[in-house]
Amino acid sequence: MWEFFWPLVTGACLAVAAPGDHRDPQKLVELIQRHRVTTLHFVPSMLQAFLLHPDVEQCASLSRIVCSGEALPAELQVRTFQRLPQAGLYNLYGPTEAAIDVSHWTCVEEGRHAVPIGRPIANLRLHILDAQLNPVPQGVPGELYIAGIGLARGYHRRPELTAERFLPDPFGPAGSRMYRTGDLVRWRADGAIDYLGRIDHQVKIRGFRVELGEIEAQLSAQPGVAESVVVARDSQIGKQLVGYLVAEPLPADESAWLAGIKAALKAELPEHMVPSILMRLERMPLSPNGKLERRALPEPMLQARSYRAPQSELEIALASIWQEVLEVAQIGLDDNFFELGGHSLLATQAVALLRQRLGLELPLRAFFEAEDLAALATSLDGLAPAAAEEEDQDLRDMAALLDELEAL
Repeated sequence: MWEFFWPLVTGACLAVAAPGDHRDPQKLVELIQRHRVTTLHFVPSMLQAFLLHPDVEQCASLSRIVCSGEALPAELQVRTFQRLPQAGLYNLYGPTEAAIDVSHWTCVEEGRHAVPIGRPIANLRLHILDAQLNPVPQGVPGELYIAGIGLARGYHRRPELTAERFLPDPFGPAGSRMYRTGDLVRWRADGAIDYLGRIDHQVKIRGFRVELGEIEAQLSAQPGVAESVVVARDSQIGKQLVGYLVAEPLPADESAWLAGIKAALKAELPEHMVPSILMRLERMPLSPNGKLERRALPEPMLQARSYRAPQSELEIALASIWQEVLEVAQIGLDDNFFELGGHSLLATQAVALLRQRLGLELPLRAFFEAEDLAALATSLDGLAPAAAEEEDQDLRDMAALLDELEAL
């Protein structure tokens, strides 16, 4: 409610967009120019849409833009500074259970992949704790807890949920409480807080715990990426990461653009954190209040390729191994192992089957270097049969590790 009372108690004019106009950048530009608006409050997704309007620079009266309701991407911060250099940008954070906003940050260009949620406002305390409710050191991720005067009493007629989310505050006065947010954060060296994402957005990929927000930050830092979202989807071979991107400007060659982004991610992230599939969307699906609607993201689609059947005995045998390991019905010469959902552990299985069935020694790195099945078959052509017992044992050890990880 502060958005309504702040201008009124300071003698300013409150301009309210007509129903639905807050989602129309053209209407917003007209409203800002007509009323000479100085302060805007946006959900980041709507700020993103607003900045795509060609006449944004004509909103010269703007001096202050406040964001809250979602994580503010670093790329969006940069774009705001570029298109509206006269306006300050402020990032607020807070849940409904704590009277909405509990921390604030004045945005500055720091060259980081994420925008902090800042420091607590007056009369509120922020704790970053581990699973045992112990404070975590600087730089270590933990769950954010909120304490202080702004906390709600609880959920109406939901005592079980209230008891689960509102806990005694061991760091405050007797009888005080704290709210468990479910948000993953960490302290910075300067005392500000970095937002890392929702704890329920953590997923386990091949035995590794992955924070999707970290991947999204890397994606958003890539050239031409205006927005990004990463989700984990179930497939026949386990969970796969899928990255959804909105491009600005549109790439001349979409396939080359996506391939370049994936190559950049491979250079920055561990292999298990690189999305198996990248999809470009015209726009992100939004709810009526302008927030990202993750459940409305489309199912991933593999880019269709013309099918070239394997010809030689080696190509047919290699395709058969890929089919078995990847659980894919048809493999062609132009198919890429990793675009079909493969990863390092499945590549290890394939290497073991090659040795077992064909007696061929193939370095694991060959799977990462080969563009498609045809290229991999070429690299295998003329290889001497594998004979080193020590190398056999290495593969058996890796296969055993795979079994252990799959059992997690």
